[in-house]
Amino acid sequence: MSTLTLTLRGALHHPVDLTSVTPNAFAGRSLYEIEQLSLGALRVCDVFAVSGTPGETVAISGSSSYLDYAGAGLDAGTLVFEGSVGNYAATAMKGGRLDIRGDAGAYLASRQSGGLVTVKGAAGDFAGGTRPGDRFGMVGGIVLVDGNVGERAGERMRRGTIITRGSFGAAAGSRMVGGTLWTEKGFGAGPGPMLRRGTLIGPAVERLLPTFSDCGVHDLNILKILNKYIAETLGALAPRPVPVLVRRYAGDLATLGKGEILLPA
Repeated sequence: MSTLTLTLRGALHHPVDLTSVTPNAFAGRSLYEIEQLSLGALRVCDVFAVSGTPGETVAISGSSSYLDYAGAGLDAGTLVFEGSVGNYAATAMKGGRLDIRGDAGAYLASRQSGGLVTVKGAAGDFAGGTRPGDRFGMVGGIVLVDGNVGERAGERMRRGTIITRGSFGAAAGSRMVGGTLWTEKGFGAGPGPMLRRGTLIGPAVERLLPTFSDCGVHDLNILKILNKYIAETLGALAPRPVPVLVRRYAGDLATLGKGEILLPA
């Protein structure tokens, strides 16, 4: 498999928009043509040394919190960042795979509609959340984070799944209208404020909002289906299966209230 490698030339001191850095954007171009592509006010060659052969995989060597919009608009192929990236990674991603082998900043996967995102480190606030001016946050696809996720993950999320092997920060699922948030370690304080629809799954909650109603213990077949889907989709990357016997809390009853938080029975 052909791989094109972009190596960061040095430390960055201002944000760089990486929207145009995708396998499809580089397909059929010479290395010189790729070097001349625009990164906002800069060109690719101003920021990266380019080597290798354009193909289905693009690898970015180097790390900076100023590398914004990593994988934005990605629709096919694989994009690998060997270090951390900045804000808005996977914005409007439609397909393919984005691997971030460090941390990701705020608004990870906002408006993502398809594909797989993996983050070896932590993710910032508003993962899968809506940005100012947008109607919805994440609308499809899967995000897997090995570390912790910041506050208000899933803000106005409509569809899709965010899984963390760590914990979600405060107010996860804020104003969420669909989709799934799944944590292996637990939720911070007050998950699901103004939750309309959607499912939050985890082993514990720091503090539940009073507008969630205890619906008792349930044996949910849908969790068997979810476990099977995630196992088939992620393979070796899949988290531990969710127990199908859970205690269900319905809410947020301050709004439509058709969402749910599922905790161990």
